[in-house]
Amino acid sequence: MAIETRDVLILGGGLAGLTLALQLQQQDAALSIRVIERRSHPVPEAAFKVGESTVEIGAHYFAHVLGLRDHLNDEHIRKFGFRFFFSDRSENIDRCTELGVSRLLPTPSWQIDRGRFENHLGELARERGIEFVDAATVRGIELGEGAASHQVRYAQGEDEHQVESRWLIDASGRAGLLKRKLGLAKTNAHDVNSSWWRVEGFVQPKQWSSDEAWLSRCDPPDRWRSTNHLCGPGYWVWMIPLSSNAHSIGIVADEALHPLSTINTHDKAMAWMREHQPQLAATLDKPEYGLLDFMFMRHFSHECMQLYSDKRWAITGEAGLFADPYYSPGSDFIAISNTFITDLIAKDRAGQSIGAHAAVYQQLLQSFYDNTMLLYQDQYPLFGNARVMPVKVIWDYAYYWAALAPLYMSGRITSLSMLGRLRSQLERASGLNAAMQPFLRAWAEADDYGAPEDGRLLDQYVIGWFHEMNRSLRDAQEDDAFAQRIAGNVKLMERLAKEIVDHVRAMHSEIDSGELMAMLDDVEVGEPMLPQAWYAAT
Repeated sequence: MAIETRDVLILGGGLAGLTLALQLQQQDAALSIRVIERRSHPVPEAAFKVGESTVEIGAHYFAHVLGLRDHLNDEHIRKFGFRFFFSDRSENIDRCTELGVSRLLPTPSWQIDRGRFENHLGELARERGIEFVDAATVRGIELGEGAASHQVRYAQGEDEHQVESRWLIDASGRAGLLKRKLGLAKTNAHDVNSSWWRVEGFVQPKQWSSDEAWLSRCDPPDRWRSTNHLCGPGYWVWMIPLSSNAHSIGIVADEALHPLSTINTHDKAMAWMREHQPQLAATLDKPEYGLLDFMFMRHFSHECMQLYSDKRWAITGEAGLFADPYYSPGSDFIAISNTFITDLIAKDRAGQSIGAHAAVYQQLLQSFYDNTMLLYQDQYPLFGNARVMPVKVIWDYAYYWAALAPLYMSGRITSLSMLGRLRSQLERASGLNAAMQPFLRAWAEADDYGAPEDGRLLDQYVIGWFHEMNRSLRDAQEDDAFAQRIAGNVKLMERLAKEIVDHVRAMHSEIDSGELMAMLDDVEVGEPMLPQAWYAAT
């Protein structure tokens, strides 16, 4: 068998692998790249993969780094932000606490039909000279020692192939080919499961109410374009529209409160839905919402002990890390990881040593992951509390938009000089978040507000500082102005944290706020960050 040679070999031609191939080819058209994908292309639309909702980093990566904005606008759905209804067992969606925007925020994101998108990525890769080999199965991997190339054997139909490459990338999803070979898999304590399915047609929340005041609270586009979260104690349900005239439905639940055994078939999931989200269940029971597929996954959250190596291999996408889908961070981690890998390969091609950068990128992505996990770990019991959760959501947004999103969207995520300059600001933001999450948990434990039918709309669009943080994500700035913006964002986080602590202490003086109070001793709140209605004082 003849051995073929390529510069980069990518195992897995899904979202992570194909976008990495396109990013590498865009950076260096001389690179020879082969992508090996297990599935046959074209793949089915709608009933293919989850991970359909994007947020700002992932959306920026697809639209601007890879230049796919026209495809996103033409073939997918402009997202109407996240929307949350605290609505366990409610049959009156218009009386539930609703958190979302009344109009589109400036920085766009999209709902992506994964089948349609990955078909487009595969076609684009081939058009640009990337070898995209589908319907192929990897049979063996041998990592080269020292300067020696890596070797991979794979089969496509009855044909056997062997290829060697200087760089080997594992983008094989949960198969984790390289991760398994090297024994790098790592579990975590986030014991949350999911089941999901797709149905024909769009699910329209406006059909659940005839209240004109409620129906008119959102300017077009309507609520159905949002990533809708129906939240209750220990769980949330997603509703995501797909441009192939389908809707993605999913249940994500804490095993301790809603065992997987109660949602691991479509019949069980619908019985669970009739109990916890009866209005959605009544819609899905209609014959026009035909079932397209059903899947479930146990303990989906996982880690990886190493992602980047100076031995010229790397792991990206779900082959490496996955946190939790609540804030749709999957595409964000693909964007950041692929950008790190692209930079490492460029430095290697230029003859530079990559050991230090590989170690720094490993540390950075692990830090981003660890801090993201704080948003979810042990927090699912809070999800049914309509007083605590809106404040938590606004805090979690502010943390994401304060530093990580601007770093990526400004193109500075690989700038070690800027990261060094911002180190104290980044550590301050991370420290505040690490202290805030257990404080929010303690607040929920002390507060039995639950999900009453108070009918509030908590409109993020009208909060000036929040709107501006979103808008400024797209600002192009010189280094000094950018560093000042990040410092200003962290100051906003400090003020918000101080305001939250003051409000909670006024209601629950018994809650231990010592750590946060010590961190915020010199912070002055000034004008209110959130309207009084956000704290549900009524």
